[in-house]
Amino acid sequence: MWVLCFGTGGSGARAFGRRTILRKDFPVNLTFEQFESQLLAQGFDTVLERKWGPSAVAETHSHPFEARALVVHGEMWLTIGVVTRHLKAGDRFELLPGQLHSERYGVEGATYWVGRRQAKT
Repeated sequence: MWVLCFGTGGSGARAFGRRTILRKDFPVNLTFEQFESQLLAQGFDTVLERKWGPSAVAETHSHPFEARALVVHGEMWLTIGVVTRHLKAGDRFELLPGQLHSERYGVEGATYWVGRRQAKT
């Protein structure tokens, strides 16, 4: 599955828009415990499961933390600026602290696991 990242890319990344990259370098058959362990080892503060109901919408907002997430059920549309990406189970996304975005969820809703790392002051 493709990985959708909103943020800065690393090696093996293919440019797709100003701050968006696509990567295919993560295993997708992870347990929550494996995902959590990986992100905690990378310095994330917390890792949790977020569940969104059918057709839920989160209007444009931002967070004071970096987010790295894996969609594990359902589908969602993530919009940053004028770029909207359709994400399904197995897709990943990243958001930088303060990055404005909106979310729209499919008819089944969606579940994703997300690590949060507070912005350094």
